[in-house]
Amino acid sequence: MQKIKSLMTRQGLRSPQESVNDLSPIESFRIPTKEELRELHEEPTDPQAQQEIINSIEEVYFSNDSFDIVKYELERLPPVLSLQELEEYRDKLKQQQAAVSKKVADLILEKQPAYVEELERVTSLQTGLQLAAVICTNGRRHLNIAKEGFTQTSLGLLANQRKRQLLIGLLKSLRTIKTLQRTDVRLSEMLEEEDYPGAIQLCLECQKAASTFKHYSCISELNSKLQDTLEQIEEQLDVALSKICKNFDINHYTKVQQAYRLLGKTQTAMDQLHMHFTQAIHNTVFQVVLGYVELCAGNTDTKFQKLQYKDLCTHITSDSYIPCLADLCKALWEVMLSYYRTMQWHENHDQDEAAVVSSDGNNVIGTEENSFDRNYVKKKLEHGLSRIWQDVQLKVKTYLLGTDLSNFKYDDFIFVLDVISRLMQVGEEFCGSKSEVLQESIRKQSVNYFKTYHRTRLEELRMFLENETWELCPVKSSFSILQLHEFKFMEQSRSPSVSPSKQPASAISSTVTLFEQYCNGGNPFEIQADSKDDETEDVLASNGYESDEQEKSAYQEYDSDSDVPEELKRDYVDEQTGDAPIKSVSRETLRSRKRSDYNLNKVNAPILTNTTLNVIRLVGKYMQMMNILKPIAFDVIHFMSQLFDYYLYAVYTFFGRNDTFESTGLGLSSSRLRTTLNRIQESLIDLEVCADPSGTLTAAEERKEKVPSPHLSHLVVLTSGNSLYGLAERVVATESLVFLAEQFEFLQPHLDAVMPAAKKPFLQQFYSQTVSTASELRKPVYWIVAAKAIDYEQMLLLMANVKWDVKEIMSQHNVYVDALLKEFEEFNRRLNDVSKRVRIPLPVSNILWEHCIRLANRTLVEGYANVKKCSNEGRALMQLDFQQFLMKLEKLTDIRPIPDKEFVETYIKAYYLTENDMECWIKEHREYSTKQLTNLVNICLGTYINKKARQKLLATIDDIDRPKR
Repeated sequence: MQKIKSLMTRQGLRSPQESVNDLSPIESFRIPTKEELRELHEEPTDPQAQQEIINSIEEVYFSNDSFDIVKYELERLPPVLSLQELEEYRDKLKQQQAAVSKKVADLILEKQPAYVEELERVTSLQTGLQLAAVICTNGRRHLNIAKEGFTQTSLGLLANQRKRQLLIGLLKSLRTIKTLQRTDVRLSEMLEEEDYPGAIQLCLECQKAASTFKHYSCISELNSKLQDTLEQIEEQLDVALSKICKNFDINHYTKVQQAYRLLGKTQTAMDQLHMHFTQAIHNTVFQVVLGYVELCAGNTDTKFQKLQYKDLCTHITSDSYIPCLADLCKALWEVMLSYYRTMQWHENHDQDEAAVVSSDGNNVIGTEENSFDRNYVKKKLEHGLSRIWQDVQLKVKTYLLGTDLSNFKYDDFIFVLDVISRLMQVGEEFCGSKSEVLQESIRKQSVNYFKTYHRTRLEELRMFLENETWELCPVKSSFSILQLHEFKFMEQSRSPSVSPSKQPASAISSTVTLFEQYCNGGNPFEIQADSKDDETEDVLASNGYESDEQEKSAYQEYDSDSDVPEELKRDYVDEQTGDAPIKSVSRETLRSRKRSDYNLNKVNAPILTNTTLNVIRLVGKYMQMMNILKPIAFDVIHFMSQLFDYYLYAVYTFFGRNDTFESTGLGLSSSRLRTTLNRIQESLIDLEVCADPSGTLTAAEERKEKVPSPHLSHLVVLTSGNSLYGLAERVVATESLVFLAEQFEFLQPHLDAVMPAAKKPFLQQFYSQTVSTASELRKPVYWIVAAKAIDYEQMLLLMANVKWDVKEIMSQHNVYVDALLKEFEEFNRRLNDVSKRVRIPLPVSNILWEHCIRLANRTLVEGYANVKKCSNEGRALMQLDFQQFLMKLEKLTDIRPIPDKEFVETYIKAYYLTENDMECWIKEHREYSTKQLTNLVNICLGTYINKKARQKLLATIDDIDRPKR
């Protein structure tokens, strides 16, 4: 019913005949009866009314075909039945049924012509099929007649002819098969002769022939045999390819490449070649190390063969380490050389092929394939360079780190560095690599070795310093550190990869690579005898002179005054007054001035000790290592600075430390020197050697980096007045330090060149704050001599006995002046005696005289400050005494102006100041002590001013002194 409703809706209100025609046979499930049709005709024909009746039908009637209408209507009856309502409802249902029946009838009538037309088509199709069946039956009958009459006889003749032809072909095939079965013998012979290209060519031809007869069962076995033979050839070819890795042979490699080209496996061959090179590196290093391990073990125990390479390297002994490293590098060199020659072969081969292709360009496709293979091989070889070198680096790195080198001898460790540096040079020429892996591994070993080595050297330096008697080491005046073996590497510009002990005489390596140099034989890692032992150092002088002639000329040079300036030959004129002295300067005095550096019996040779020479040699060794391995340059330079620091600290501790004199406030030690000494003491000197060892681990580690403070040898006597309190030893110690500082200054450009940019401030600070302070150590060291060489206390006692409140002007100076001058003459004599042992340089003698004069002048002021009573005539006597002292002193020394001359003169002149001037003078001259200023106020002005004014001046003095406390 639902389909009928939808169909009625689509068709609209049409005639009953049209509606009937539209219904399919399924949908027209019931044809209305005559009575129903009559009722339909009696019903109103208004389509609109009819459609409204159909629309009034409940939806449930259109639900599905299984719907039970009777049951539905019965269930809808009300509980109380009414006949009238039932009749009305029945009439309504009839009207609906009539409307539906009329609609169905209209649809049937509408589709009636189409139905008739379709029925005619079906009838026509049935007739055509019957005719086709008749035709097929007739065709089969005629075919049977032809088969029996013609086909069987004619085709039988053709079949027999075909069999004959097949048998003839079979006979030829059998003959070919017989020949194929005999080729295996020839293939075996060719393989024994290593004629791989010929064997492969023959095998491929046989395979091609066998593929033609593969339909025979015997051929399948032969084909399988040929395939096995070809695989065997490939296996032998692979073995032959692996031999290239250790010993490259051009003819052998050419055959192998031709064979792979015939197989069409050029790219595969290149992949296999790289695998063989990798395997060759592993097997080579393992066998070399295993041989040394078994040799050192002294037995043939197979347990070593089962170890990994990394574990095997830990069994190498110290004695066999260097020979094993050399052999290891030799073997790896052979592998890399084979790879290099392999690349050369391909380059030459590609050039030859390119020339052939350019002359004959017919086969374009084959040319493109060959070009593709060549490009692949070229890229593979270029990429393999870095892979091969990386494998070499890793193997050598494992060997390097497998043994602790910290206890090696210096020369042995330098040799290890030399070998590794040469290996890094090989790597750079091989693939342009910077060898970061090798650099890092050798850097670790070098830092580890160098820490231990430096610690031992510092302990040795302490031992040398504690046993040093500070005697002069006689060297020639032409001595230079470049004459020492340790600095030979600086004499010529060299590649950093060459060891200081093995610089080649020729410059071949600068123009020819190692691969070109050793391509046809030899090995760059051959251990050569060190020629350094054959060299001799000509730096020491005999008896302090380089020759007898120089010994004579040392005196003759000072006997002549031909080169004395004219102004020194003239009489001396006082700079202050312009008056000439009573006596002219004698010829002896002029000569003594000229030789004021006390150098009569010594040539101008450097002043240094054996310890100084050892430190310089150590510096040279440190620089050798730094020159070979620049990544540890900072660590090496830091350790070099510690050598200098410790030497400087030792000289200061032995000869310059004296708290009594430091407290005088004369500025003997500059702030820079004090800062440097404090830094050295905090960072390098272990002051807790005898302390309780139970400390923290961090403190113990820090103490490992420090060295105990050295102690002066008991053989060095610094308390004897005859030797000027060890002046000779002090000169040798201090001037050797200055000489060492000069050598560091000379080396600064070389150190700066290898120092990393980020660490250069450390180097600059070391030179500006430490090296440059060496000469400043002269003042505190020689001050002690100056303070003890002259009896200043005796002079104070003599001055205390002088009567200064005299009533008349005196013309004769006091006795204490003569006593002081006599002390200076004695000092000058002893200074000459010391100069016979050790040359006293001019700066040293100047500092000694300056210190003595400065102390004498300050003693004079102190003596004047002790005066209880003083008259104007007494003040004039003070001036007379001081002028007499200056006049005689200027004959003994060349120092101009006289140190602290104004210090004394200003103090004496202050006796003449008035009250107002005195106050200003006190504020301006703070270099005088409180006692000295107080004496001026009490003695000089005490009789002229009242008590209040004096108290004011004393208060001013007290205010000035308060910040000093």
